[in-house]
Formats: sequence, C-alpha cells, structure tokens
Amino acid sequence: QVQLAESGGGLVQAGGSLRLSCAASGRTFETYTMGWFRQAPGKEREFVAALSWDGSDRVVTDSMKDRFTISRDSAKNTAYLQMNNLKPEDTAVYYCAVYRYARVFGALESNYEYWGQGTQVTVSS
Repeated sequence: QVQLAESGGGLVQAGGSLRLSCAASGRTFETYTMGWFRQAPGKEREFVAALSWDGSDRVVTDSMKDRFTISRDSAKNTAYLQMNNLKPEDTAVYYCAVYRYARVFGALESNYEYWGQGTQVTVSS
C-alpha cells in the first residue's frame, strides 16, 4: 500500500523557517515527479512546487520562489520543502503528492495520483 507521510510542520513566527519532509513507502518513486501543494483555511488547494524524478525540471510558484526550495533524496524515497522567511499568509495545510505518470513533469493537481495526509504550518505575525 502506497503511503506518503508529511512531517516538519508546526508553529513558527513570521520570518522563520521550516523544512517539510515527505516520506514515501509501499513503492519507489524514483522515476516520478513529486510535488507540494497547500490549502489555506477557506481557500482551494494550490500548487506550491514540483521536482522531476531526475532533478532536471523544477518549478516553484512565483510568489514563493524566492523563499521556498524543493528537493528530493531518491535513495530515501523522500521529498523536502525548505521554507524560509515565512509569512502569515503561508499558513496552510501542506500536502505532498506523486505524479500519476512516470518520467513526466507537471504541476496540474489532477495529474497527481498519490497524496499525503498533510501537515499544518502556522505562521504567527
């Protein structure tokens, strides 16, 4: 059974940093794009970042690209989201996800097949 487990969320003051981890189990995803999404209270889930299986393609939403970095360790079947200079508007539940198709890079939410349960990030002002 495939499972994605996010960790690293929590409460942080504005300007602080957090590093989210997403550990996959049940199968290996070394040939799949992994992504991060977030959902703030009362809002729809939105794309944050994605990284291709080989690291050749990487995208971070414009409003976050100067502060957030996505990375992965294929040997550990784990993806990471480093978040710096956090702002109150970054408060959300953060989800990691794995793309539906191998060796394809994309950011469209509907093309992500496996999802974690999410980890809460709260940024206080």
